[in-house]
Amino acid sequence: MNQTLKKVLFWSPRVLGILIAAFVGLFALDVFAEGYSILEMLIALGMHLIPTAIILIALVVACRWEWIGGILFIALGIFYITLFYAPSELPAYLLISGPLFIAGVLFMVNGFFRGEIRADS
Repeated sequence: MNQTLKKVLFWSPRVLGILIAAFVGLFALDVFAEGYSILEMLIALGMHLIPTAIILIALVVACRWEWIGGILFIALGIFYITLFYAPSELPAYLLISGPLFIAGVLFMVNGFFRGEIRADS
């Protein structure tokens, strides 16, 4: 395996995890348009950022233990589908769960080739 492929395989799930967390975190910005008081706005913002925090925790775990992190990302994708199941919401599933599944698979591939990827480090 060449160096470029090793770097891409190592960094792509991590960057994708950060992008997923940032994308999900964008949905928390709607609390600023609701006309809440400062305290209510902070509470609402905290509640809206819980999914982002969960994704970031899974990312931290995945950076240390790729297999467990891969399973966590796939589980988060399945959890989203089961929690918000509606037959007509396929685009939402692809937009939210799709990247979670991809990141999970990439972390598992990363874990499979871990020795080879980190041999040069």
